[in-house]
Amino acid sequence: MPTMTGWWRNRGSAGKVELYTRWSFHLFVVLEVASFGLGALASAAGNDPTRSSWPVAGGLFLLVCAQAVLVGFLSSRALDWLTGRRARPVRLAVATAVFTGAACLTALLLVRTGRVDTAVVPAPMIGMTGFACGSFALCLDRARQMSYAPLAAALLTGGASLATGLPAAVALGCAIGVLTSGLFLSATSGFSAWLVQTVRELERSREYQARLAVAEERLRFGRDLHDVMGRNLAVIALKSELAVQLARRERPEAVDQMIEVQRIARESQREVRDVVRGYRGADLAVELEGARGVLSAAGMDCRVEYDAGRALPADVQSALGWVVREATTNVLRHGDAGSCLIRLSAEEGPDGALTLLVENDGARAGAPAGPPGSGLAGLRERLAVVDGALRAGPVEGGRFRLVARIPGARTTEVDA
Repeated sequence: MPTMTGWWRNRGSAGKVELYTRWSFHLFVVLEVASFGLGALASAAGNDPTRSSWPVAGGLFLLVCAQAVLVGFLSSRALDWLTGRRARPVRLAVATAVFTGAACLTALLLVRTGRVDTAVVPAPMIGMTGFACGSFALCLDRARQMSYAPLAAALLTGGASLATGLPAAVALGCAIGVLTSGLFLSATSGFSAWLVQTVRELERSREYQARLAVAEERLRFGRDLHDVMGRNLAVIALKSELAVQLARRERPEAVDQMIEVQRIARESQREVRDVVRGYRGADLAVELEGARGVLSAAGMDCRVEYDAGRALPADVQSALGWVVREATTNVLRHGDAGSCLIRLSAEEGPDGALTLLVENDGARAGAPAGPPGSGLAGLRERLAVVDGALRAGPVEGGRFRLVARIPGARTTEVDA
């Protein structure tokens, strides 16, 4: 079963909506052939056998089939244009319009020449023009433009029906039927196009949000490093230049300046280590609340459960904070999560084990088993410093679960 459904589960929201929409328009081809093609075939062959023949009925059926396939092909190319894979299919749309008009005119001429009965023609004409209007709507940018094709098709169909000798009531019925079906299918197709584009924009926004979070963290680290090293490097350069000048003059003060340079260099090295330690370290409460805010902003139902009154050692907070940070990035970048649970719990007793659980739905089959960037190996290394362990992988119900456990983590109650 996982293999059979993997082609669906491995897709994101945009991919699922696009696939559903595309196959819906493929189904329209079958519906048009089954509803109007077979109906026309049965009516033309069954109504008044002295005037209708199977070759004429078969020709009318093949005409509807060819038009349905052309409309389906136009819908597929239009979806490719909406998703940015192809240019707008203008020529194909014109060819579809010409073929649809020619097919309707052919059906009317069969009535005029007495080859088919008058009652046979309205249904296939309404079906062909209605589905054609729906495919045209996918090729347009604005909702107002989508109403032009049904209006034009209704006027042309009514005029052509009158011109070929159909009764006025039948011609009016054809025009109303074309207008109604054309407007309905145009609205349906237009909504489908809007939905595909909107979901793709939301998925791109989620990806951009993750990238901006990474970029913001890099900028923060760059600013901190610049603030620490900029002044010290300027002082080192100045004192080194002064020491060179004093050495050229054989002044003993050059040694004092180089000793000062050495002291500043060691101090800079210590400050850089502090910056890196602060960058790699993380306050657990801040990371948990940050995860709640980021995932909620991404449209997920995020529930964070932890005891705010329990203090943890700095090394434990740093290790678990990094797990929360990376797991949150993993939820944003992979899968199609709608809900996420983050729970920090401690076993009973002063030396009870501390467990951090991060679980989300919408996990894709075949997705990487660890957060990107550091991966499971990096997280295990960080947890190993505090004797912790990490488990991660998919669980039942299409969920992904990451569990970090630190045995004997010392916790103390924070006074209110």
